[in-house]
Amino acid sequence: MAKNNTITLYDLQLESGATISPFVWATKLAIGHKGFEMDIVPGGFTGIMDRTGGKTERLPAIVDDGEWVLDSWLIAEYLDAKYPDRPTLIGDPSIKPCAQFIESWLWATAVGPWMTCYVKSYRDRSLKVDHEYVTSSRANMLGAPLEEIIVGREDRLPQISANLELLRGTLRENRWFGGDEPNYVDHRLLACFLWLASVCDTPALASDDPLRDWLDRGFDLYGGLGRHPGLSDIFGLEQRPGDPDLFDRSPREFGLNKRNTGPASTAEETARITADTN
Repeated sequence: MAKNNTITLYDLQLESGATISPFVWATKLAIGHKGFEMDIVPGGFTGIMDRTGGKTERLPAIVDDGEWVLDSWLIAEYLDAKYPDRPTLIGDPSIKPCAQFIESWLWATAVGPWMTCYVKSYRDRSLKVDHEYVTSSRANMLGAPLEEIIVGREDRLPQISANLELLRGTLRENRWFGGDEPNYVDHRLLACFLWLASVCDTPALASDDPLRDWLDRGFDLYGGLGRHPGLSDIFGLEQRPGDPDLFDRSPREFGLNKRNTGPASTAEETARITADTN
């Protein structure tokens, strides 16, 4: 059992003390979900091996009553296996591949593109000792100097927002991905938006974005883990002339969400899609 109901977490932080890594954010939410307190070991990208006594060069890492566990997914699985009497994170085995699929979609659709918009802020907000590492490593990853990568982001941000409609459609029908309560799918996805809040220096989503309800509830979880003062407001993106709609203001139901109870329930849509357009 975790000593004093507390698990030690090795954090990856910005100068403000806010967490920079979505994987660490997911682990923080997982620990909170299980009802544990956290003893945070602070630090940035520099010196991870020294801080962890050579146990790992990547974070997150936790220590639970002397036992080291690495990797955000392995930590979540460990917490469920070690503490089955506490609220479940993953539950059914099908949750993991489904979570990995939607998380991969979110990274390709938004997280990666957002990085091209905020990579300079990502560097500027990091610990000063990390600036050289972040500058060189992210330039290598993205293939250009950071100041060049962000050029044109004002044109990319509206399109990234518009591309999140799949997420909005699901959350119009469901309070959480876990149903009535959040599960580890919610935590993995919320972690990406918490990462966004840690680096964005200009808004990424419209103030009235339908995602706001889920995000606000998610940031408030577990005593307000997502309300660190070092995070930025991700809302406030303004639509300019010529931009795509930042989100669909007149969405149709997704096919998977239909409620077919007979011809009367589908008559309106049938009439619309079979109407004579001549």
